[in-house]
Amino acid sequence: MKSSAKKLRAAPWVFIGPFLLAFGVFTVWPLLQSLVLAFQQTYGPGTTRWVGLRNFEYLLGDPLFWRAVANTATFTLGSLFIQLPLALGLALLLNRPGIRARGFFRLTFFAPSLVGLPFVAILFSPIFEKRTGLLNSGLHFLTGGAWSPEFAWTQNYVMSSLVLAALWMYAGFNMVYFLAALQNVSKDLIEAATIDGCNAWQRFWHVTLPEIRPVASFVVLLSVLGSFQMFELAFILLNNGAGPDNRGLTVVMYLYQTGFLTGDLGYASAIGWVLALLLMSIALLQRRLTRKYEEN
Repeated sequence: MKSSAKKLRAAPWVFIGPFLLAFGVFTVWPLLQSLVLAFQQTYGPGTTRWVGLRNFEYLLGDPLFWRAVANTATFTLGSLFIQLPLALGLALLLNRPGIRARGFFRLTFFAPSLVGLPFVAILFSPIFEKRTGLLNSGLHFLTGGAWSPEFAWTQNYVMSSLVLAALWMYAGFNMVYFLAALQNVSKDLIEAATIDGCNAWQRFWHVTLPEIRPVASFVVLLSVLGSFQMFELAFILLNNGAGPDNRGLTVVMYLYQTGFLTGDLGYASAIGWVLALLLMSIALLQRRLTRKYEEN
């Protein structure tokens, strides 16, 4: 009996043991190492020097870091105020009763999110080209020649280019979340609001939006966290760099340049931990605001 009881107690550890081992080796240990590195200055992989909080002190006064933060925040705002309203609008259109080929349109809008970020960057590089680029050529044709085909998207309007590329990729992805939330909105509430004389906007603002608010807050959080971690799209679209005058420099790209091009892994680790703390703060703030709204 004692032997069988021991086997029962050991069975869960046998199953989760491989995961715990892999998690410890590939997640916990690198995190601890990066935390130690954040307080060191490195000169290549073999030379380190303990500097304490100097990396973080230098970070606070580093204009290039703050330029990266400003660029990343601009991209994030573009995602929130352009991408998410468009995704919600598409979801509202597809949620209308009687629409034909709903599955086809849903797949069409969602399909770009199945393409990896490097492929999206490679795809949009020729689209943003001057003269021969599809975007400039199309706008030049649609405006009757008023739009200049020499419009330099990735040279002078770097953030606009990145927002447009991300819009194509993620609008349909976020649309699926909104569509799932809209399909769970009570039809009885909509009908009651209609009987009470509410117009379409009033029904959306007072009935639909409160019903989908939990999903909407989750999508907002997902977009913010993803935007602050942007790297591949900007790096490849801007020809493996940050664009003219660092206009496309993001926080993660600056981390990459510092750690793997300059060779200062300590300063790069400090950047990574500051970014991690920032994202955790945003997540905790969103959770607190959501709980406060639910309590009210």
